[in-house]
Amino acid sequence: MATWKTLLLQDSASPLMEQLMFFHDHTLLILIIITILVGQMLISMLFNKFSHRYLLEGQMIEMIWTILPAIILILIALPSLRLLYIMDEIYNPVTTVKAIGHQWYWSYEYSDYKNLEFDSYMIPSNELKSFNFRLLDVDNRMVIPFNSQIRIIVTSMDVIHSWTIPSLGVKIDGTPGRLNQASFNINRTGLFFGQCSEICGANHSFMPIVIESISPKFFINWINSMN
Repeated sequence: MATWKTLLLQDSASPLMEQLMFFHDHTLLILIIITILVGQMLISMLFNKFSHRYLLEGQMIEMIWTILPAIILILIALPSLRLLYIMDEIYNPVTTVKAIGHQWYWSYEYSDYKNLEFDSYMIPSNELKSFNFRLLDVDNRMVIPFNSQIRIIVTSMDVIHSWTIPSLGVKIDGTPGRLNQASFNINRTGLFFGQCSEICGANHSFMPIVIESISPKFFINWINSMN
């Protein structure tokens, strides 16, 4: 989870987030190289009063600074397209969960299991235990099995919300009257925190999201205990 001293992206908990981080580093490296080269050229031009006669109205230099940016854009576009295909929806998920945004809490429905639905409210500060995180913990967590393909369907009952878990690389808008869906796969057990990422009203900051990733065996036991 993110803490006050975190300067970089959160540690990835899914293959999708790993690929997003690789693409981020790849693009950032290209941008740093371009910035250094352009900066060096600008500084040399500022402190140098000479002019290069072959650079004035030169066809060769025109071709170079036309073709070179095109090659750089291709180096960025190819990994980006690959990532889009990785993010494509999976049509045979193990479990489907429907997340519904309200002002200001989330409710969850496990449509694969009979009558399994619950609301998830933020725990107030005066009810926090010593192991709870302030403004991030909820009374009912969304529980899913790890190493399983999960389909999340997000909608809203009132205004636009956004269901977001940064460590999974998942951000889906919850729009009234519309169902948006995405797939993800968590590769380890643990608690993963997120928040609504769309300004939805006065208590926008007080509707956190908590995913509890457990083994499939314990997930089945949890399903049986809830029914």
